[in-house]
Amino acid sequence: MKIAAWNVNSINARLPTALKVFEAVDADVWCLQEIKCEDPRFSRLEFEAMGYNIETFGQKSYNGVAILSKYRIEETVRGVPGLEHDQSRYIECVLAGPDGPVRVASIYAPNGNPIDGKVRL
Repeated sequence: MKIAAWNVNSINARLPTALKVFEAVDADVWCLQEIKCEDPRFSRLEFEAMGYNIETFGQKSYNGVAILSKYRIEETVRGVPGLEHDQSRYIECVLAGPDGPVRVASIYAPNGNPIDGKVRL
């Protein structure tokens, strides 16, 4: 199973480039960060046409993560359990891999600031 990760910095703004990269890399699973779109605005049709199953956890203008898999997605968790203010930065899926189930996660961790938002030096 070939897994690739990419901070795409807006999937819709870079869609033509993303499609070319997906073709060139030919990964079975993609973990995307900074998709920068709400779930309904994700460019699903183009990636589904390439054989990918898609789960997203997006938000308007910022953050957002996604997992695209050529294997069936059996289970999905959006957000870090217990952190309601996750800001669409974590998604994990259980995939029906060729040798059994595989758990894959995509996380966007832009900085090391504490949860309370106060920067400490």
